[in-house]
Amino acid sequence: MGLKQATLHQLKVFEVTARHGSFTRAAEELFLTQPTVSIQMKQLTRAVGLPLFEQVGKRLFLTEAGKELLATCQDIFERLDRFDMAVANLKGLKQGHLRLCVITTAKYVIPRLLGPFCRQYPGIDVALTVTNHEQVVERLRGNLDDLYIPSYPPEHLDIQCHPFLDNPLVVVAPSQHPLSDRQRISIQELDGEPFIVRELGSGTRQAVEQLFATHGISMNIRLELGSNESIKQAIAGGLGISVLSHHCLALDRESSQLKILDVEHFPIERHWHLVYPSGKQLSVVAQAFFDYVSTEGREMIESNLA
Repeated sequence: MGLKQATLHQLKVFEVTARHGSFTRAAEELFLTQPTVSIQMKQLTRAVGLPLFEQVGKRLFLTEAGKELLATCQDIFERLDRFDMAVANLKGLKQGHLRLCVITTAKYVIPRLLGPFCRQYPGIDVALTVTNHEQVVERLRGNLDDLYIPSYPPEHLDIQCHPFLDNPLVVVAPSQHPLSDRQRISIQELDGEPFIVRELGSGTRQAVEQLFATHGISMNIRLELGSNESIKQAIAGGLGISVLSHHCLALDRESSQLKILDVEHFPIERHWHLVYPSGKQLSVVAQAFFDYVSTEGREMIESNLA
């Protein structure tokens, strides 16, 4: 029979099932019953003529044929999205979907960029995924979004990479900390200080560990937390110090309880990049956002941070 017998609906059900590795979770996302998902996948498997999944325990894994079909589905859906947006553009409308995946720290900046952008193009629907560096890279590898902001550009992937904003990392302490009124603090004085850190996989944590290793500083980790918000609360509560993006502290109610310490080798100079796979042709909407972020969006954020 071949894939030409398959329907677009079956391909969508397959893509969601492959992403979750579960008929049950696919059914939940698609608002279908589990038996409906199973039947659709049986029909699709019959059309292809080879198994698409193999079951290990409760999880489904893609066969070689399944992996090929997933790549084909992603290509088809991306082309259809581009077609929809191109047609909308020809009608003189900027409308369609924008999928962004950004590191946790960027959540302090991207919504402030999206506000004016969405007012400019009210027909655009935005899906914003906020996660840590490792998960951003995983989504980039799977080509699940239009544009990505990782902590730093992954070296092992073939990508287009455009710097758009500085992301200085600073040492943050409670305002009553003994070092808070000192200037030019030696980095050695941080040795043994109780640190509050993000989870493994966080780009900020990796940058700090790398700097400390270079200078022979041992990090005394008192607490590991999954969000910058909870880290700021813990610092304000006197549980320790941390290294955070300066952007985390902008427009912050708690900033009076927090103090940026003047420590040598800080701020760690980092830069955010807009990233997408090299072979990817940006949709009309993604290109519009890319152009906006690279110009007036960046100027707006830099003026807020100054």
